[in-house]
Amino acid sequence: MFDGFSREAFRLETLDDYSHSGNVDAYRRFLDGEPMPDDYNADWLDEVGAWTRSGRRVYRVHILSRPLTPYLRFELGWGYVTNATAGEEFFVLDVTDRINPLQNTGDFWLFDSTTAVSMRYADDGGFAGAEVLPDADGAEYVAYRDKALAHAVPFVDWWAKHAE
Repeated sequence: MFDGFSREAFRLETLDDYSHSGNVDAYRRFLDGEPMPDDYNADWLDEVGAWTRSGRRVYRVHILSRPLTPYLRFELGWGYVTNATAGEEFFVLDVTDRINPLQNTGDFWLFDSTTAVSMRYADDGGFAGAEVLPDADGAEYVAYRDKALAHAVPFVDWWAKHAE
């Protein structure tokens, strides 16, 4: 899906722990108090940078509550801060003191406001699979995206207040 999108790729993240997905070794380094490696997330940064330089938008909203889990401190402190340098945009929908407006909505990617990909994870944060949904479902996921963005704030602003 990433090779074929022409305008935008949006991600909704709803979990507090993806620790058994992605860069497990980097997460262990973070937990051990080691510094972030200079080449952390280099492949993703290359991809995102190429997309954003070509005029495509990559952005996401993470629904979360405080206090942050160790994984979220890692994801936001290492991942978001680093990925933003390549042009990826981040927003936070903090539901600490309010009702989650997307209570039963799961993780997904939405490409070009048309094609949604439902993401599934195990209880331990391990990636369990993805399903490309029919384009007829796209409008439903556009509505989820729009609602998430309407209730979210830019990550930079949120992080300035709540970085732990």
